[in-house]
Amino acid sequence: MYLSTSAAHPLTGYGWDDDWAADFSPYTDAGLLPGRVARVDRGLLCSVLVADGDGTRMLRAEIADVSSPDPMRFVCTGDWVAVDPAPGGRPAVRVLMPRRTALVRSTNSKRSEAQVLAVNMDQIAICVSLATEVDLGRIERFLALAASSGSGDALLGGTARPPAEPLVVLTKADLVTDADHIRADVEGIAPGVTVLVVSAETGEGMDVLRACTPGSTALIGQSGAGKSTLTNALAGADVMSVQQTRSGDEKGRHTTTARELIPISDGGGVLIDTPGLREVGLYGGEGLAQAFAEIEELAEGCRFHDCGHHTEPGCAVQAALADGTLSHRRWESYVKLQRENEWIASRTDARLAAERLKKWKSITKSVRAMGGPVKY
Repeated sequence: MYLSTSAAHPLTGYGWDDDWAADFSPYTDAGLLPGRVARVDRGLLCSVLVADGDGTRMLRAEIADVSSPDPMRFVCTGDWVAVDPAPGGRPAVRVLMPRRTALVRSTNSKRSEAQVLAVNMDQIAICVSLATEVDLGRIERFLALAASSGSGDALLGGTARPPAEPLVVLTKADLVTDADHIRADVEGIAPGVTVLVVSAETGEGMDVLRACTPGSTALIGQSGAGKSTLTNALAGADVMSVQQTRSGDEKGRHTTTARELIPISDGGGVLIDTPGLREVGLYGGEGLAQAFAEIEELAEGCRFHDCGHHTEPGCAVQAALADGTLSHRRWESYVKLQRENEWIASRTDARLAAERLKKWKSITKSVRAMGGPVKY
């Protein structure tokens, strides 16, 4: 069994390192294999890459042993797991390893639940098509989502970690003539974030993109943003099917229907290609402060520490809006996301309280059925 983390380890190219080896050591004596989840199918099966001699092999494994009603604990593409190879039987995932990063959005359900899109990525590439009008507010939303990616395990009571590094990839540059102007606009709302202009058709910017995506990179964006085309170009093979966008509005169909982990050619790391996102709801507000850092900094200069940034005297935010230092569009985007987070937080608190009450009623009913007293 391989547990060395030298360059010769078969899983090194998939992200295996000394820290993962240390975390996995308690499971070695039990005969379990370290593996990385490449795909999760509906039901209780997943595809897991494990070491096999000097190379790797793909196992189809059951995940019933670590299944959970909590969506945050579902096995996800990119997870590191401990696998029971089960000679003569079906392999099974026995342990879900702690996550370093997790890309989590809120679902559009009224239960304010979370959906984990990808885990254990070093970079999050926000793919935006230049073939249609670029929505700066949506990019800000994606950036806030990426900035919260270090809080995945913290939401489960674990330790918060640094988030994955975001970058914005403006795709289909061959279809426009003003790509540099659009890039400048995006850079204005993404301070400190790398913004690339690329074309998988002509190869423009692809070498730079490859250099900016070492390790594990999650590709996110709307349908038709060109994620699958980028994946094929970086993988050096047609590993993902690609469909044409509609000529009327350049919207795409959901080419990718499941999250998949794909190796980049020449051992350059791995990609996690995700289905197109129609809704981008934030789950927790940790990313807002980073995505809107200049607004947070302005707020510190307000006369009152509890300033609501409306009509209060000495409000630095309103002063910046008045002199044009802060754009009204960006301020409105920030306020909208902040309100969404407050709603999610209130709904989450209400849901958790209801679940605790339901659990307590069940316990009370059981105790009474056994004829015992109920203690309050």
